[in-house]
Amino acid sequence: MRELKDIRKDIDAVDEQLIELFKQRMNYQGEVALLKRDSDMEIIDPAREKAKISRALAILDEPKFERPLQELFLQLMSLGRRYQYSIIKPVDNYIKDMFTLVKELPITDDTKVVYQGIPGAYQEEAMMQFFGKEIDNFFVPKFEDVLIALDNGEADYGVLPIENSSNGTVSGIYDLLLKHDVCVVGEEKVHIKHMLAGLPDTDFDDVSTVYSHPQALAQCKPFLDFYNWGRAEAANTAIAAKKIKEEGNKRHLCICSEYAAKLYGLKIFAKEINHESNNVTRFVIFSKKKIFKKDASKLSISFSLPHEIGSLHSILGHFMFNGVNMTNLESRPLPGRQWEYGFYIDVQGNLTDPEVENALSGIREEVHDFKILGNF
Repeated sequence: MRELKDIRKDIDAVDEQLIELFKQRMNYQGEVALLKRDSDMEIIDPAREKAKISRALAILDEPKFERPLQELFLQLMSLGRRYQYSIIKPVDNYIKDMFTLVKELPITDDTKVVYQGIPGAYQEEAMMQFFGKEIDNFFVPKFEDVLIALDNGEADYGVLPIENSSNGTVSGIYDLLLKHDVCVVGEEKVHIKHMLAGLPDTDFDDVSTVYSHPQALAQCKPFLDFYNWGRAEAANTAIAAKKIKEEGNKRHLCICSEYAAKLYGLKIFAKEINHESNNVTRFVIFSKKKIFKKDASKLSISFSLPHEIGSLHSILGHFMFNGVNMTNLESRPLPGRQWEYGFYIDVQGNLTDPEVENALSGIREEVHDFKILGNF
C-alpha cells in the first residue's frame, strides 16, 4: 500500500495534464463556435453528443468507470456549449419583443385589483400592503378565477398566494401559470399571525368547536390540544370568522387574522397562537401586461424536460457558468405527458443584465416550453 502523499502527488500530476487538455478542448470549441456562426448552424447537436458518449464508452476498457466517464463527457459537452454561446452571443430579441421595461408599475385611480377569498383573508392583507388600502378591488372564490378575471380584462392586477414558510408551495398555483398567459410583476410577504376569536360574550366552558382553514388548524395544534374542542374546516380563515359572526353561535370559535376578527366584530381571546412564530406567506402580483422594472431583482422562469439522466443538471449549469444565483427550484409532472416534468426556477437578476440574458439564451435552446414568468 502506497503512502497517501505519494498517491496525491500522482493525482496532481494527472490533474495538470487534464488542465492542459481542457484548455485545448475549449479552444477547439471556440473554433467550432465560429464555424457554426458562419454556417448558421445550431449550437446544440444531440446526435453528435450521443455519438460522442457511445464512442467514449466503446474505447473504455474498464466497465466500473462507465458511469463516471459518461458523466464526465456530459459535463464537458455542456461546458462546451455554454462557451460557444458566450462566443457567438447571437442576437436574441426574445426579451425585447416580449417584455417592456417600465419605471414604475402603472397604478392609477382607475386601477382594479382582484384577489381570491373574501374580505379579511390574508390575500386581502397582501393586496393592501402592496397597493394601499384605497385601491379599487374585488374578490373571487377560486384561485383560477383571479387569472380568468385578468384574462377577461376585469382587473389590472391579481393577487395569489404561492408559498408558505411552514407548508411550502401552495398547491395548484404553478399549474395555473402554464394554463394562463400572465406575468408576475411583484410579490408581497405577509406574516401569518393566527388569533383565536369569537363572539364577545363567549364562555370558554361552553365552547364545542373551532373553525378555520385546515392549515391554520394544523399550525395551531399545540395550542388547541390544551382544550377539548372539536375542529371543523373552513375554506379560509376569513370565511371562518364570517361564519362565527353570521351564525351567532357562542359555542363556536374561529382561528383568523387580527384584521378579520376586527372586520367581523369578533373578540380576540388569544393572540398569535400558531406554534411557528416565523410563519410567512409569499404572495405574487400578476398582470396581463409583460412589464418589469429597472430595479427588479428576482426572475422566475419555467420549462419542461424529458426524464433523462443529467438533463436538469446540464440546464442549471447555465446559471453557474454565467454567475447567476438560483434561489428556488420547483418541479411538477406535466399533465398528459408521461415522464416529462415542468420546472419552475427563481434566480437573482434583471432581464437587462447581460449574464442573465446569456444564461436564458442558452437555456431556451435546450429545453421545451420555455417561459419567463416575470421579473419583479
